[in-house]
Amino acid sequence: MRVMRMLVLFDLPTGSKKERRSYAEFRKFLIKDGYHMEQFSVYSRVLLSREGADAHLRRLKENLPHAGAVTVLTLTEKQYESREVLVDTRTSRDRCVDPGAQMTLAF
Repeated sequence: MRVMRMLVLFDLPTGSKKERRSYAEFRKFLIKDGYHMEQFSVYSRVLLSREGADAHLRRLKENLPHAGAVTVLTLTEKQYESREVLVDTRTSRDRCVDPGAQMTLAF
């Protein structure tokens, strides 16, 4: 048995009431189907086999919202465990950010 992890990343429009409803329904489907939120619009689920991954992929396809993009990435648990979560721990005094340095326009 090879434990796997399925990541679902999505970018869905939310400009209209219908789009927001579609977004909410998709998110509720993911939670009901056993996914948990990693970040906003990034959900993951543990799978016990390749067959389980195929079944969940079919269910995702059946519940896709009409607009937007959904990306599915299936990893072994070992690959998933090797991910790195990076968080900036420097204080604001340590960060020297010059907001004008990002773009320079020459006329």
